[in-house]
Amino acid sequence: MQVLKFGGTSVGSIENMIAVRHIIDTPETKIVVLSAMSGTTNTLTQIADCARDRNFLKFQKLSNALQEQYDQVIEQLFTNTTIRAIVIGYVDEVFAEIDRLVQEDTYSQIIDDAIVAQGELLSTFIFSNFLKQEGLQASLLPALDFMRIDNNQEPDKYYIKEIVHRLIDKNTSGTIYITQGFICRDFEGRVSNLKRGGSDYTATILGAAIGASEVQIWTDIDGFHNNDPRFVEHTQALPVLSYDEAAELAYFGAKILHPQTVQPLRGQKIPLRLKNTLHPQALGTLVTHNPVGKGVKAIAAKDGIIAIKIKSARMLQSHGFLRKVFEIFERYETSIDMITTSEIAISLTIDDDTYLTMIEKELSVFSQVTIDKEQSIICLVGNEVNRDTQTPQLFQLLRDVHVRMISYGGSDHNISLLVATENKQQALQLLQGYMFQEELSV
Repeated sequence: MQVLKFGGTSVGSIENMIAVRHIIDTPETKIVVLSAMSGTTNTLTQIADCARDRNFLKFQKLSNALQEQYDQVIEQLFTNTTIRAIVIGYVDEVFAEIDRLVQEDTYSQIIDDAIVAQGELLSTFIFSNFLKQEGLQASLLPALDFMRIDNNQEPDKYYIKEIVHRLIDKNTSGTIYITQGFICRDFEGRVSNLKRGGSDYTATILGAAIGASEVQIWTDIDGFHNNDPRFVEHTQALPVLSYDEAAELAYFGAKILHPQTVQPLRGQKIPLRLKNTLHPQALGTLVTHNPVGKGVKAIAAKDGIIAIKIKSARMLQSHGFLRKVFEIFERYETSIDMITTSEIAISLTIDDDTYLTMIEKELSVFSQVTIDKEQSIICLVGNEVNRDTQTPQLFQLLRDVHVRMISYGGSDHNISLLVATENKQQALQLLQGYMFQEELSV
């Protein structure tokens, strides 16, 4: 059995839905994980903000506009009047539920999560009924019946595996099971979610739970590219990556994949394939447990980085300095991306400024603190990058771009550079020439 996940753009238009219908029309039994239709989650997030702010006038405008979009899709997609009537009735019920949630007397995160969850419920109901109209044996497998997180916000793997197998065993009439990505229940049974990009994560959690032969992530790009095509011309899709390489790229800015996606597949060595819904004939990228080749394979960039320099007030041999610094970041649950140290100072980066003011205040008690915002981490990823003979070429960058920090040798798969965001595009383009010059000339 396979697991195929389709993102919001893949179900964001009539043409794309038809394309997905042809992609999944194969003999093999499969679970199809769907995101909300493109744009829906953003609108539902705005509606949740209206519930919080008690802005009912804005909510009504947003809700009416969104429902009108769905009405247009239904009108074009369904030729069977009986099925169309069923879908229209369901969509009306969903928007009535959204209205009820917004009108609740007291706003809470529970209401926010319940509102945002409606996007996946809409897309899966519409698409599963479209497949039925087209004569495919499809049935809904509601994620809220089996996808659960524990009190540490981690997937409850044992529960998921037990329940999803039970549901599949009870429903043997179809060869295509449609389920929702992103949404789940928490350990108390309330509607929750796996955060942005969580549909990828849903797919690999499911893949591990059923021991899938392969998990496929279908988006609007031909797999991982060796650089960011939004900023660099002539990038190329990568045919193969290891789990570690893909995870590094996802974490450091390659938007094609949720950073946690590969983790559930590692133990069972289940392959992950990234494909393009609009160009299904393209090979895409295969992510596997087996590294292929050495050296830099791809470059990614992560924006929204804050650089913090912390200089010890006691100067040399100030033991306990590092411990005090890290305890502050741990206390405020703020993760550190990069770090470099000397005898008297630490430079580090974070991507969450929620507690920055309080962190700075506590650090200033025993150190001098300098903060620079609007920084970007550029990450060069590949197997054994720090031992490859080609890698030193990246240091040519220092001639043309001011590099604030370098993290080299901490990982076999990653070298990270910190630059001002205003210099990011120049740095990505220069690195493309340094590291992939031979590929560009072929």
